[in-house]
Amino acid sequence: MNARLDRSLLHRFGILLVLLAVGLGLSVATDSFLTVSNLTNVARQVSINGILAVGVTFVLLTGGVDLSLGSVVALSGVVCATFAHPSPEGHPLFLPVAAGLLTGAACGLVNGGLVTRGRVAPFIVTLGMMTVARGLALIVSGGRPVADMSERLTALAGDVRGVPIPLLCFVAVAFIAWFFLKRFRLGRHVYAVGGNEQAARAAGISVGRVKLFVYALCGVMAGLAGVVLAARITTGQPNAGVAYELDAIAAVVIGGTSLSGGVGSVAGTVLGVILIGVINNGLDLMSVSSYYQQVVKGVIIVGAVWLDRRQARA
Repeated sequence: MNARLDRSLLHRFGILLVLLAVGLGLSVATDSFLTVSNLTNVARQVSINGILAVGVTFVLLTGGVDLSLGSVVALSGVVCATFAHPSPEGHPLFLPVAAGLLTGAACGLVNGGLVTRGRVAPFIVTLGMMTVARGLALIVSGGRPVADMSERLTALAGDVRGVPIPLLCFVAVAFIAWFFLKRFRLGRHVYAVGGNEQAARAAGISVGRVKLFVYALCGVMAGLAGVVLAARITTGQPNAGVAYELDAIAAVVIGGTSLSGGVGSVAGTVLGVILIGVINNGLDLMSVSSYYQQVVKGVIIVGAVWLDRRQARA
C-alpha cells in the first residue's frame, strides 16, 4: 500500500521536483539564470512550444499523434504574413490572425478526416501532412520569407506591462484547455476514447467526431503558434518550425500524458514545457554546443517514453 502511494506521489509531483532541481542547479552553475531578463526570455521562448503542446495533448489523450505540427506552423505563418502587409487603409488585425488560424484548422481537419473516415494510421497521415504543409508553405511564399508585415501584427510579440504577449496567449490557451477537459462533456469523451475506444463506442460516444475535433483543435493551436512566431520574427518563414513537433510531444509525454491515451493533464503538459525550456536555456547559458543539445533532447524523449511504458506495466 505504501509503495503504491509513493509511486502515485512520484508520478504526480516527480516532474515538479525535477524542474525545481534543474532550476536550482542552473542557478548555481550560472549567475545569469535567475535574472529578470533571462526568465522573461525563457517565458517568451516556451510560449510557442507551449501552445503546440497544449494542442497535441488532446491528440495524445485519444491515443493518436500529430507529426505535422512544425510544417503547419510554417504554413500558417506564411499565410498570416501574406495577409499582413501594411496598406493605406490598414488591414484589421483579425484578418491575418484569422487566416493563420483557419489554415491550421484546415490542416487539422484533413488529418482528422483521414484518420476517422479514411481509417489511415495517424502516424502515416500526419507524416504526409508534414510534407504537404511544408511544400505548400514554399509554394505560397515562392520559397522566400514573406516580409513587410504590419506593425499591428508584429506588436503581438511585444509586452504588456513587462509581460510577453506570447506568454499571455500560452497561459490563456492552457487555462481554457484545462477547464474544457475538466468541466465539459466532450472533454470527458476525449479521455474515454483514449482509455478504451471500444467501450467508448459502446457507451454511445461518437469516437469519429471526438477524434476529428482533437485533430482540428491541434491544427488551430499550430495555426496560432504560426501567427505568434511570424509576429516574433517579423516574417513568414517557409522553413520555420522544423522539429517543433518533437519538442511539443516530448513536453506532453514528460508531463505525464501516456502515448497509449486516456491518461494525462494540461497541468502536466505546462510543467513539461517549462522543463524543456529551462533545460534549453541552461544549455545555452553554459555555451553547450547545439550538437550536444540535440543529443540531450533525444535522451530526454527516449527516457520519457521509457518511463511511460514502465508506469503502464506497473
